Amino acid sequence: MDTVNTLLLLAGLLLFISVLSSTVSARLGLPLLLLFLGVGMLAGEDGPGGIHFNDFQLANLVAQVALAVILLDGGLRTDTRTFRVALKPAAVLATWGVIGSVALLGLFATWLLDVDWRLGLLLAAIVGSTDAAAVFALLRNSGVRLNERVKSTLEIESGSNDPMAILLVAVMIEALLRPAQAGFLAFAVMLLKQAGLGVVFGLAGGKILTRLLHRLNLAEGLYALLILSGGLLIVGLTSLLNGSGLLAVYIAGVIIGNRRTRATEHVLRVMDGLAWLAQAGMFVVLGLLVTPSHLAGHGWEALAMALFLMLVARPLAVMLGLWPFRYAANEIAFVSWVGLRGAVPVVLAIVPVVMGVPDSQLLFDVAFSVVLLSLLVQGATIPAAARLLKVELPPRDEPCDRREVWVGKEAALPMFEYRVCAGSAAAGRHPDEVVADCAVGEVRCIAVVRRERLLPQVDHFRLREDDAVWFLAPQEAAEPLARLFGNARLDIARTNRYFGEFAVSPECLASDLASAYGFTLLEDEAGLSVAAVLQARLGRPAVVGDRVQIGGFICVVREMNGEGEIASVGLKCPVNETSHFQHD
Repeated sequence: MDTVNTLLLLAGLLLFISVLSSTVSARLGLPLLLLFLGVGMLAGEDGPGGIHFNDFQLANLVAQVALAVILLDGGLRTDTRTFRVALKPAAVLATWGVIGSVALLGLFATWLLDVDWRLGLLLAAIVGSTDAAAVFALLRNSGVRLNERVKSTLEIESGSNDPMAILLVAVMIEALLRPAQAGFLAFAVMLLKQAGLGVVFGLAGGKILTRLLHRLNLAEGLYALLILSGGLLIVGLTSLLNGSGLLAVYIAGVIIGNRRTRATEHVLRVMDGLAWLAQAGMFVVLGLLVTPSHLAGHGWEALAMALFLMLVARPLAVMLGLWPFRYAANEIAFVSWVGLRGAVPVVLAIVPVVMGVPDSQLLFDVAFSVVLLSLLVQGATIPAAARLLKVELPPRDEPCDRREVWVGKEAALPMFEYRVCAGSAAAGRHPDEVVADCAVGEVRCIAVVRRERLLPQVDHFRLREDDAVWFLAPQEAAEPLARLFGNARLDIARTNRYFGEFAVSPECLASDLASAYGFTLLEDEAGLSVAAVLQARLGRPAVVGDRVQIGGFICVVREMNGEGEIASVGLKCPVNETSHFQHD
């Protein structure tokens, strides 16, 4: 009994410290996942904790369950509308991108470590794929608003590239342990089986669980348990049939999350906490598993491999993969840089140890070091890289908080909270006057909170700076209301700097715009609308932030509608614009 209590005490203490360390992560600008790893390493045998933990089987089990939870949560929060701009390029990166990176890194590792080429390729395959846990966590908590094409490409790629990495690791282990049975045909069959079963079971499982959510009447907390247990069932069944369970659970999450109901909202709230628990627990356990003194023995090799992967292998593979889709050079550079390595490479590095591959401890130590360097260097520089490469969009006008009051299984009343900023259009006015200015749908002020007290909205009442105001409003009113509560002068200056001083209707004729501003169009563009000209010159689905130089002006996509069409265009003069960020 004392042993069980001690284990509970240690588990609770490590998770407690990991959660508290999130405040340190925010202040230092370090990825939170790196601090989770650090807590585990400090608690391990080389740290002050002194815990001796070398159970690779248990660590593998914990990591597999955690990855299933993280990918399920990531799928639940993936909007299928993002597939419009990123599904095909992300699929290329999830296949060719992994193969290309592994081939280049494998050759480099073979030369650097002076090992058998099969061992070099196995090491490259272990660290060859980006990690969904790291990408989802860092992109969504970095405070950076990326353009939709870049963000969706990274998220979809990281959620779907595990089958290729797992397959390459399995093939190289087979080539090392049973070389006579390894061949191209076996490789092709394994790939088709992994990806095919992952897609089929993911789609089927997602549809079944979605239907159950609609049909069953459960206590609120049980909806999340239903989806969690269903997700683990999908992973287990798919994996037992030699398919990709991680791909299957991600697809199932996408199917469930894009059918929003009252039950889905309960699931999302609970899954957010479970995903954080899974990430913290997994990285702490993986940190316990590693011995820092062993890592130091292969430090320079790991550094060389990490630099080669970040600066050569990944960028070349991404450039060749995205070139046919006409991504801008800055977008390719950012996607290349945010090739984050995380839990998946460490989990894959456990497999050779468990299977008894020669020199497997070397593989594990180097792979873990590459992950640490990736999180430390790439993870910590995401905001700076986004600004430097100009893929960051200005902050969107949005509520401080949003809630939904569900009045049926599929009907909800959206609620939005705003804070009154100094100099905003709402300051010094009655809430009803603010509602009248919004003029988007039916908007109603339901509460005003000042210094934690609920105030009555009498006729003479006026809003003050830092008041919290709650509205019942349709989704399309969220941004217009936000503009009324923000600092108008600051917001306008920031928006004009990025999108241009003038807003142009996308339906107006490009020839009219050319006549008004004195620039020349191509011969076949005279009868086209501004949106059609932009779309034709881009040669790919447009997203907010896309820019095209026409004559002496730059047209920038300001807004997109729900159907994926350009809804507003900004016009600005090119000032110190670098040509490789534009499309002529």
